Amino acid sequence: MATDAAVTSGEIHNPRNRIPEPVLGAVGFLSLFDRFGTAPMLLVLADRTPLSLGQAVQLIAVYALFCSVGQPVWELLSDRFGRLTVLRMALVGGVVGGVASALFSAWLPLLLARAFTGLMIGALYPTLLTLLGDSHTGVERARSLSALQIYASLGTTVATLTAGTIAALLDWRLVFGLTALGCLALLWALRGAATDPAEQPSTVFRHAISPSALGVYGLAVLMGAVLMGVLAYVVPALQHAGVGVGIAGMLAATYGVGVISGAHLMRRLVRRFSRTGLMATGGTVLVCAYAVSSTVLAPVTLTVTALLIGVSSAVLNVSVQGWATEVAPRARATSVSLFACSLFLGSSLSTFLTADLAQQGRYGLIFTLALLTSIALTVAAALGHARWTRRPGHGRRRPTSRDHSLHFRRPAHDPPRTQPVAPRTTSR
Repeated sequence: MATDAAVTSGEIHNPRNRIPEPVLGAVGFLSLFDRFGTAPMLLVLADRTPLSLGQAVQLIAVYALFCSVGQPVWELLSDRFGRLTVLRMALVGGVVGGVASALFSAWLPLLLARAFTGLMIGALYPTLLTLLGDSHTGVERARSLSALQIYASLGTTVATLTAGTIAALLDWRLVFGLTALGCLALLWALRGAATDPAEQPSTVFRHAISPSALGVYGLAVLMGAVLMGVLAYVVPALQHAGVGVGIAGMLAATYGVGVISGAHLMRRLVRRFSRTGLMATGGTVLVCAYAVSSTVLAPVTLTVTALLIGVSSAVLNVSVQGWATEVAPRARATSVSLFACSLFLGSSLSTFLTADLAQQGRYGLIFTLALLTSIALTVAAALGHARWTRRPGHGRRRPTSRDHSLHFRRPAHDPPRTQPVAPRTTSR
């Protein structure tokens, strides 16, 4: 019974959850570095390879698509063989995919290489979310997700800042090669981690496809479209506006500044505001981000857009991620994988649907469509979560020792209270 209660409340304490936080952060860094490393190189790829700009955009789309479709497979493998095993398998695949991406320049072989890389690297971040969902609850979970978001944003920032410059000044192949080297380094870092045993999970699949869970997945599709898919166009739009590739990368890298600033702000707001309020706040910031660039397409407005998207990602994305880890606690691995699947699917769909517009240089229209999608996302997220929190039985989980340690911890200066000890008496 104690074990069942622990599973239901997310209180799982296995060796698999004891991977050092810097290593988990490095995995998050690498997954987003590879995800966003192609976008700054789009014009370079179109200029120095047989690819057209539209075909280069399709490299991003197929990467996101295979990130999406691979999630159910990784979920099954994660439950059968363990989270750590999945991390290692994905990193080995990342080595192979990174090397293959660096070897090919023709469209079809490179497309296949990026699809395989997306399939493998796509397993990393969702596995991290499941690990954090297993081992943290409440405010601690929100803070851990926020910390992971900082590592991931650094990966996005470094990719946006350096990938285009490396491709223009040296060789675009080096960017893909860095992913392979990073995967090798992480495999070495995980060499001493204990192999987690296979599980016989008590997952109830119907919990992962409840109406509430399906609603969260729908929000993930919209978030993937506006937080990941459209973000890939910031650097090409800056270059289209006459900014050099190096400067464009520096301006778009303000996204990372926004994420880090938003993450620090999130750590303070999470104790003061409800998750519904945080979703509304993050969504409003996202609406403002695209309202600026859809009105005037200039380097200044695009820089502001990148910055505000980063802030919104730290607040809105983390809030919805936290909801995804709680919406189906008895099927957490399944629900998190479906959430990640929906997120990458939204990114892929938005990229596929707007590739022709990017080919024509109609970035203003792309950002206008993102603005309308952001409005719908904000309203749906805030209202949906408010309704979910009012459902019968919400918030009635029996408190655990972790909850008391989070909310009722005694200050360090307050000495522990002890019961008075009655004097011992002896009979003569």
